[in-house]
Amino acid sequence: MGTAFRQMPAAIDSNRSTIRDYLNLTGGIPVAAWKDPDRLLTLEERFRIKELLVEGRSLRAIARTLGRSPSTISREIRRGSHGASRAHYRPTQGHRISWERRRRPKALKIPSNPLLLALVQQGLDDKLSPEQVVGRLRREHPNQPELHVSHETVYKTIYLQARGGLKRDLQALTRTGRTIRHPQKSTSRRRTHIKDLIPIWERPAEALDRSIPGHWEGDLIVGKGGKSAIATIVERHSNYLILVRLDPDKGRVEATRDGLIDKLAGLPDTLKGSLTWDRGTEMARHTEVTRMTGIDIYFADPHAPWQRATNENTNGLLRQYFPKGTALSVFSQDDLDFVADQMNRRPRKRLEFATPYETIQQALLR
Repeated sequence: MGTAFRQMPAAIDSNRSTIRDYLNLTGGIPVAAWKDPDRLLTLEERFRIKELLVEGRSLRAIARTLGRSPSTISREIRRGSHGASRAHYRPTQGHRISWERRRRPKALKIPSNPLLLALVQQGLDDKLSPEQVVGRLRREHPNQPELHVSHETVYKTIYLQARGGLKRDLQALTRTGRTIRHPQKSTSRRRTHIKDLIPIWERPAEALDRSIPGHWEGDLIVGKGGKSAIATIVERHSNYLILVRLDPDKGRVEATRDGLIDKLAGLPDTLKGSLTWDRGTEMARHTEVTRMTGIDIYFADPHAPWQRATNENTNGLLRQYFPKGTALSVFSQDDLDFVADQMNRRPRKRLEFATPYETIQQALLR
């Protein structure tokens, strides 16, 4: 039926916790309610479109009158005309077709195609991830678009068919073992563009070798409500940590640029090898950081935190000092320097229980 989770308790006279426990047990995909119902054309708007068409108005004129995009009006007229000319547009037909297309449940694409179902199932049986399955399908069947699906479509098929006590099978098919799938947002919405970005694959080979000091990894720890942040920079050879306060009175991009320049420009030349960063937009002015500090900046692949494993692990440790949900703007740079000092005095197993201070000092004396 497509009922959103928040609407379920009233619909079946139950409470939220009971419903949540049931969904966690049986699996599935949460249904999100329409966030913007005003984006859908109303029946009144469709009758208005008919009137304007009779008056001979153009698509763009109709769009301006209704405050809609021309593409929305074009699709609506094409849908409601059923292949005929614009003069045959029927508002009620367009409204009915639109309603039918939004009805739930819809037929799943993969089970509707026996060949596609067999190929996907074979890939899952071979312990491939959904992303690997769809990648191989596109590679092996480039000219058969009916066999091309997204990995989210594979996940949807797995989780929706898992309802009804197939939890064990579901855990076998998904590496995380989760029984509730939370689909990722469209990558086109999240994709960011950083000018003059240099990918991690162009980083010097010596940066991969932790025996050579001077190569850093960095990212942000974000505070409550995303309104404050701290830059964390870790040296790969020694685990030496630098924390940078980002001025909350500046934009995130400018605050990151100014904070990194202030803390990194004074490093010894032997420690200015490279800095690998996540693809966050806070580094949009990375070329200025490089020019002012002399450190070349490289960017990890999207959604690949393991390429900055040292930094990711350090950020996890820092949550002892800065728990999630904390407003980070209350900490001064002196506070951050104190925390970094505490971290740099910790013995590390990877360093044979030497401290980052001892390790980086030894490297500088070589």
